[in-house]
Amino acid sequence: MTRPLRIQYPGALYHVTCRGNERKEIFKDDADRQYFLDTLAESMAIYSIRLYSFVLMTNHFHLLVETPLGNLSEFMRHFNITYTGYFNRRHNRVGHLYQGRYKSILVDKDPYLSMLTRYIHLNPVRVEKMEKLSIFEKIEYIQAYYWSSLPGYIDGRKTKGFVDYTFVLRQIDEGEGVARRAYRKQIIEDMAGGLDIRKDILVQSVLGSRDFLDRIKQSYLPAKREREKPSLNAISRYLSKDRLLNILAEETGKSIKEIKEEKGNLRRIAMDILYRHGGLNGTEIGGIFGVDYSLVSQERKRLREKLERDGELKRIYKKIERACQQ
Repeated sequence: MTRPLRIQYPGALYHVTCRGNERKEIFKDDADRQYFLDTLAESMAIYSIRLYSFVLMTNHFHLLVETPLGNLSEFMRHFNITYTGYFNRRHNRVGHLYQGRYKSILVDKDPYLSMLTRYIHLNPVRVEKMEKLSIFEKIEYIQAYYWSSLPGYIDGRKTKGFVDYTFVLRQIDEGEGVARRAYRKQIIEDMAGGLDIRKDILVQSVLGSRDFLDRIKQSYLPAKREREKPSLNAISRYLSKDRLLNILAEETGKSIKEIKEEKGNLRRIAMDILYRHGGLNGTEIGGIFGVDYSLVSQERKRLREKLERDGELKRIYKKIERACQQ
């Protein structure tokens, strides 16, 4: 079997799954599940990820995520390492939690986004113990299933702040209430008809038409096939490292040397700006500041936390961001 393609580019949409090692549990109880969701939300903020749907099962999970910065690998590495560390500490274990690397399927957004959200939401009733239930018993079960984004799709009072429901619901209908009822109706029809998207998966890792696959190959798989890098066209909107450092110097009144040597909020802002507006990865940013890539991720996370509490810091950050966008 050939190795699945690993394609990353800004704006890419992925169906991501991760299964427990030897198919063992990755969630022991609701405390684990809540920590997982909290970690997911924090990691999304750090890496600018958009989440359309999710479901947590006992020994695996499904996510439907969009990556505006083309950084799925960095996001998943940080997210999985953080949760694994927590799980091992809490349950007094060591070693791998997951069965190999996460699996990701690149998705053609317009035709498959809504369908794939529903496919993910139906997972809790695809297990053997649910086979004998009626359609309406199944729909009652999944619409009350807390560890899924489905309740927020069919009831506006049950939304989760880190899930983007808007895009999918707008594809269905302009009116929010009508769209939620239509989504529930479609879920019931999918359950009765046996929704299956696997037949449309190409080369093991692309969900879309042959035309979509050809466009992806042409745009994002150059002759050298550097599969983890976005194409030059896709990253042309980024500013150079030198330009960003000059902007930081101009907006803060600090020299570039001072910015590189500072170990507080200014360095954290610089790391975040280089990541978001320069397209640099953690290793590249770490090289600028003489630190390991893991510290870059930690510092950017600390920045996000501080921005929520410190209004003055947030004002400075927004001012720098505006300068980067001019």
